[in-house]
Amino acid sequence: MRYIAVISLILFSYYANSQGGDNAFRTWKILAEIDYKKATDEYGEIYVPKFSEATKKLEGTKITLPGYIIPFEGMFKPDHIILSSLPIASCFFCGTGGPETVAEAHLKENVKYTAKLVLVTGTLELNDTDTNQLMYILRDAKIETN
Repeated sequence: MRYIAVISLILFSYYANSQGGDNAFRTWKILAEIDYKKATDEYGEIYVPKFSEATKKLEGTKITLPGYIIPFEGMFKPDHIILSSLPIASCFFCGTGGPETVAEAHLKENVKYTAKLVLVTGTLELNDTDTNQLMYILRDAKIETN
């Protein structure tokens, strides 16, 4: 299983570089620089993200993230997707990735699901208050497939 993750990371890195996505791959690294603070809400204890200064500098700017569309059964919407920096078997919802490895993307145009690696460009919004959304949100996003 570990070998699959390593091979996927190598292929992911190669794809990102071949698509001029070296900066996009670095952006996931910046988004991974996160701490959490404990808080409580009506359901009990929660962990609230504390974004790094580098991440805060990206808020409101247009960024590109390479990743995989997560196909939630019955929930996939062609204009609102979940993007994972990791393949599905390792993503936050199915595997070992943390919440910093996924982002929501609100797309300008509808997209069909693909299992291939895609590039998504949009304006970054940081979320540390709404527990019904992910902490990284891309607005007015555009998706490219290879």
